[in-house]
Amino acid sequence: MTLQGARERRVRTGDVELCVAELGDPGRPTVMLVHGYPDSKEVWSEVAPRLADRFHVVLYDVRGHGRSTAPKPLRGGFTLEKLTDDFLAVADAVSPGGPVHLVGHDWGSVQAWEFATVKRTEGRIASFTSMSGPSLDHFGHWIGGRLKRPTPRRIGQLLGQGAKSWYVYALHTPVLPELAWRGPLGKTWPRILERMEKVPGDGYPTSSLPTDAAHGAWLYRDNVRARLSRPRADAYAHAPVQLITPLGDAFLSERLYDELEQWAPQLTRRTLPAKHWIPRSRPDQLVSWITEFVTSVEGGRPKGVTATGKYADRFGGQLVLVTGAGSGIGRATAYAFAEAGARVVAVDRDAEAAGRTAEMSRLIGAPDAWAETVDVSDEQAMEKLAERVATEYGVVDVLVNNAGIGLSGSFFDTTPEDWKKVLDVNLWGVIHGCRLFGKQMAERGQGGHIVNTASAAAYQPSKALPAYSTSKAAVLMLSECLRAELAGQDIGVTAICPGFVNTSITSTAHFAGVDADEEKRRQKKSARLYGLRNYPPEKVADAILRAVVRGDAVVPVTPEARGAYLMSRFTPKALRRIARLEPPL
Repeated sequence: MTLQGARERRVRTGDVELCVAELGDPGRPTVMLVHGYPDSKEVWSEVAPRLADRFHVVLYDVRGHGRSTAPKPLRGGFTLEKLTDDFLAVADAVSPGGPVHLVGHDWGSVQAWEFATVKRTEGRIASFTSMSGPSLDHFGHWIGGRLKRPTPRRIGQLLGQGAKSWYVYALHTPVLPELAWRGPLGKTWPRILERMEKVPGDGYPTSSLPTDAAHGAWLYRDNVRARLSRPRADAYAHAPVQLITPLGDAFLSERLYDELEQWAPQLTRRTLPAKHWIPRSRPDQLVSWITEFVTSVEGGRPKGVTATGKYADRFGGQLVLVTGAGSGIGRATAYAFAEAGARVVAVDRDAEAAGRTAEMSRLIGAPDAWAETVDVSDEQAMEKLAERVATEYGVVDVLVNNAGIGLSGSFFDTTPEDWKKVLDVNLWGVIHGCRLFGKQMAERGQGGHIVNTASAAAYQPSKALPAYSTSKAAVLMLSECLRAELAGQDIGVTAICPGFVNTSITSTAHFAGVDADEEKRRQKKSARLYGLRNYPPEKVADAILRAVVRGDAVVPVTPEARGAYLMSRFTPKALRRIARLEPPL
């Protein structure tokens, strides 16, 4: 996406002229995007057009950047006070009749914290979304608090952030930063971003980068030392704040925001598994969160994350698709993501069961939830589902391939039809999901996560489960292979191995080599045994969310699953001997 078609104007503020771009209907709420260092407003070119469908979107080149003019002299021309003058001039020009919703990244966020906390801007800011840029005042108090009450943990935090801030020291040196940016660094910066930050090489940054970066060094020189040494004591946000923290930020520690609630009483926290330049690498997620936050403020609803789950800051607004969601682990997983504020697509071959899961997901906390009916073993039906989901709901952020069936019986009692049925659902269902939805994730280029439900049977041989164990072992290895292939695209892959969990799969499992009466007896007995074990599917769902957050590869869930996994790695002979025992059916 580009900013082509944007309406441009020039706004005079003091001794500079700012280049301002607008998209969308001016009659709608105004969202103002402020860029960071060493960027220009084009850093938002993936975010702004997506927001323009719902809002009046305003971007401007910060003084000395892009097509805005630079102050003369540069020294003293980039103070937070003058940047606040610029913001007010733009706000008065584009939204004279009402406040704006402010969004800042990097130094855009640093200066926007100033806008959101000084008295003269009260009433001009409806909300503020901050990403990758703390308030210098809050940062100064953070440093001071740790120096006054030093503990090993606090000193470690100081040293850690000090190491991340190496570039700040470099930018305070005279002349050298300007020479570097106008020379080799300016030429190689696009490739550095593409390689280190996974920022797509699509014409960004713009050709003004060397000049922008040279001028922008004065943002640091004019403000950092002065504010960190004498932080304001009244730096309280006078508007609701949404904090989006990329967990892989190479320049800022998460710990910087530990005490932020005291400065921003109406605070919503979000976290994202990404690096620093999220306006380029995660535009869809940012648009979802900005839209949700702005809409909540405009609607007068309570500020903050409405979801109550412990992962509410991580999955709010994300799109999660769960197969086999009509019962058991799938249903519990759909509910867990819904509680965390995710949008949920509940997929099951039982339309009524899928509908119940979607309805309950909305009640629990999902902003939206939909039911879809499909047999995961049907390739064409899965292709149609993937196309429909992408068109109507968007690209899936988290895919949970959970649908599966049980099959027990000796190898020679298991017919080719039995083998085909269990492999079609347990293996091919996972393959179809990974191939179709995983490909959409990869093509979008904004990361994601795939969870495949395997089983402890994947690494625990059993004379009673040759077909089932084979299907789950294949899912486990598929997950490991796919994890390696997709690692470079920020798409995680996890194999969940639950173990003995109290679900309906035991009462519907097929037993090969026996008549209908004997099969029914074994189903009842196995269901009773699993019921006595009574390990709830909700614990598996919690393990799934935790695995996505942590990026785990293989997750045995129950104690017996974890024990068998350890034995498979360290005492495989003992596990093979156990496999010879007759099952208690």
